[in-house]
Amino acid sequence: MWIERLLDGVLRVLTPSGPRYLSPSFLERVCLLWTFRNFTSLPLVVLNHRQQKLVDRLCSQQELLSLPYGMFEQPLIGTVERLSPMHSHVETQAEGALSSLAASGLLPHSSSAWLSSRVP
Repeated sequence: MWIERLLDGVLRVLTPSGPRYLSPSFLERVCLLWTFRNFTSLPLVVLNHRQQKLVDRLCSQQELLSLPYGMFEQPLIGTVERLSPMHSHVETQAEGALSSLAASGLLPHSSSAWLSSRVP
């Protein structure tokens, strides 16, 4: 089973407009098989930065194919739930801004410290 996914597998991406299918390269399939070794479906936000970049690159490089239900014969590597197209990029920018504020001392490192400093 895994050998078929390694040789011919595709990645399903769930988008607001419906499921789309991507054909990664052999090395990308190896990485994706490792990512989906224990799960069949993962939200984009639980993937690490490298995995998110891989999914983003695949989505930007390839035309997303939409296929009718039951018409798909290639083995499925896994499913990424990407309901917001720029979610990972915006989230990364926000995390970077918050960490730079915390490093500069303008933002406390824990939310409990912030709350206790705000309550008189």
